[in-house]
Amino acid sequence: MSSSGALGEVDFEGFRTLCRAPAVEVAAKEEEGIDHFDRLPDSVLLVIFNRIGDVKVLGRCCGVSRRFHALAVLVDDVVVRVDCVISDGPSSSPGAAGGAVSDKPRGVFSHLARLVLGGLVKPLQALSQILSASSCTDATAVSAAAGKSASASPSEASHHSPTEVLKNFKEVRRLRIELPDGELGVDGGVLLKWRADFGSSIDSCVILGASSAVSSSSMPPRSPDPDPNPGFQDACGGDDCGSIPDSFYTDGSLKRRVVWTISSLIAASARHYLLHPIVANHETLESLDLTDADGQGVLTMDRRQLQELRTKPVTASGSSQRTLLPALSMRLWYAHQLELPGGMVLKGATLLAIRPSEERTREAVGGAGGSFGFSDGCWVSDAFEEPYRTAATMLMKRRTYSLEMNSF
Repeated sequence: MSSSGALGEVDFEGFRTLCRAPAVEVAAKEEEGIDHFDRLPDSVLLVIFNRIGDVKVLGRCCGVSRRFHALAVLVDDVVVRVDCVISDGPSSSPGAAGGAVSDKPRGVFSHLARLVLGGLVKPLQALSQILSASSCTDATAVSAAAGKSASASPSEASHHSPTEVLKNFKEVRRLRIELPDGELGVDGGVLLKWRADFGSSIDSCVILGASSAVSSSSMPPRSPDPDPNPGFQDACGGDDCGSIPDSFYTDGSLKRRVVWTISSLIAASARHYLLHPIVANHETLESLDLTDADGQGVLTMDRRQLQELRTKPVTASGSSQRTLLPALSMRLWYAHQLELPGGMVLKGATLLAIRPSEERTREAVGGAGGSFGFSDGCWVSDAFEEPYRTAATMLMKRRTYSLEMNSF
């Protein structure tokens, strides 16, 4: 009995397996024809698209299906990475720009303006071209982001400006545009970083520069100090806690920092001027960052500043494609050598905090702008990521120098 019962049980299980097999095959075939994305609600797909962010990838998603095309352009977060910058050709050479300046020297600042503008005109004109409404011919096409086909050959592909690429993204709240590199060419080893906040004009700018940034391990060891009671200058690292030595004015250090300052301000005002059509066409924007892959400079705008730019006209600086900068007040901190906790050493470290002079005047009389004025250094120290945030904090503890600059 037991053996026959066991046999019957085995046969029953085998029968059930045979009956189940065709049903599994049919179900598998049905599963193959189902698009599982169709089972996801629109809200989940929007979360996925927002995680993607990159406008080129979103452009490819637009070509997958009509549903993807309708949803991908509704994202809140978009990142536009500019692949290349196309120069205007021989006519826009630095020499041609230098000729626009009067041939008659008018002092040191005339010479510095000639030097700065001559070195910046080509990258700034190239930046203007890549951000302008016109398109240029290059290898990478991003037209799919606007719902177009990207099937053209590489030689015929059109590289569109960010303004064109973003025209179909009507719900963008947070936008980041990344240039392939910084506009300012600096010598090898030189550190130069800046951060600027703009509304309809400049609100603030922080610049951190150093002649070189090296590791403390590559520095020669300090000689032991036999004096148990060092003087004030020795206790401050040999530079009188931020006092600028006389050689600073004669060995080109001052000239170099003036060039850093003017160059950074020109680059920031050029970026701001070219962002105006993007801001005007996207009223949903709450924040906008225009940076570069080198991490050299970043222009930021928050919701209040974006609304201010929409309501107040931008004033151009003469015939150049950049925003006119008002008269500026500056605070400067300097250290001949600044050793950071992580082992980095900045030689000739210089920190500049810049605000419009009218803001400084209002702060002095106790009016508006106190929370963003020089009396509150948070906006200065928080301008950079580590380790440069620590460098800014350390420099602000040193002697402060005040400077003024006319509108330009």
